[in-house]
Amino acid sequence: MGTIRDSLDLRALRFAVAFPLLLALGFAVCAQMLRNDLPDPVAVMWNPDGGSSFAPFGAYVGGGAALIAFCGWAAFLQAVPISRPVVMRRVMMGVGLMVSLFITTVLAAGLVGQTGLDDARSSHVDPIVLAMGSGAAVSLGVVLMFAFKPDPRWTREDDAALELERLRAADPDLSRDSLRLWVHARSSVFVMIIVSALFPAALIAVAVPWLGALVAAAALVGAGFLFARVRADRGGLQVFAGGIVRVLAVPAVDIDAAAPAEVKAADFGGWGWRHHDDATAMLVSSGPAVVVRKLNGRRVALSAGTAATADKLAGILNRAAERAHGGGQAGNPG
Repeated sequence: MGTIRDSLDLRALRFAVAFPLLLALGFAVCAQMLRNDLPDPVAVMWNPDGGSSFAPFGAYVGGGAALIAFCGWAAFLQAVPISRPVVMRRVMMGVGLMVSLFITTVLAAGLVGQTGLDDARSSHVDPIVLAMGSGAAVSLGVVLMFAFKPDPRWTREDDAALELERLRAADPDLSRDSLRLWVHARSSVFVMIIVSALFPAALIAVAVPWLGALVAAAALVGAGFLFARVRADRGGLQVFAGGIVRVLAVPAVDIDAAAPAEVKAADFGGWGWRHHDDATAMLVSSGPAVVVRKLNGRRVALSAGTAATADKLAGILNRAAERAHGGGQAGNPG
């Protein structure tokens, strides 16, 4: 039992097993209340003219109840293992509720649509029951996604968080020596890209769809290089174009000095990721930036958003370089 408790959320497991079962039982009981008003056999499939396939009432109800329980369990049980991400468990719990309620709605709409008829061939699925039940299934599923709180368990992420807190307690300057930020070009630049590339791509797509899609894709890739995610800590500097592709990586041991500066993108070859003379740059615009001089004489330049952020980033990199060099003083980049 201890192993089960360590691997499964027993509270979620009880709900995952009981809810589809009770829902299937409720469907069977309600179907029995309509039994005397239904034709025999009942329709199980329909076309525009009415019922097209038929089955005995018992088979319809029994098979429908089994389908509710089986599909509900298949979805709900994905939310039970505690090793899965919390977000996934919440989503699957909501999906399980949606699936089981939707199947119940379809089955109920089929029976209600046949109530009072002598021949199931003239029946149709009741649209009101189907619409109301489907809407309720979706809305209740979304509510459960937000309301479900998985049982707390100690995970590897908790170990990492505890270790980070321990390091911060032992070294109060650790937080000061870490920075994460996003930088991006001015909004007018993106408007220009839309006007000059995406609009023409839409027109080209009317005549040559693949060429229009290619132009649009090229524009989106270019726009992505006008976003950058910057990560600086005691290990050094990393810059990711579009937040995904790492284009700059400078270990702290390779840094001679870093300084804030007002730069012109043209001096480093333009916007985006550039190699120009002795410099490698990731600039999303002209303006506040940090220029890093490496021990091999090369320079690295990256946009910093604001002058205050540039000062902070340069300070972190200089302290990281000083630590990496054994406490020696970093120089001043030229």
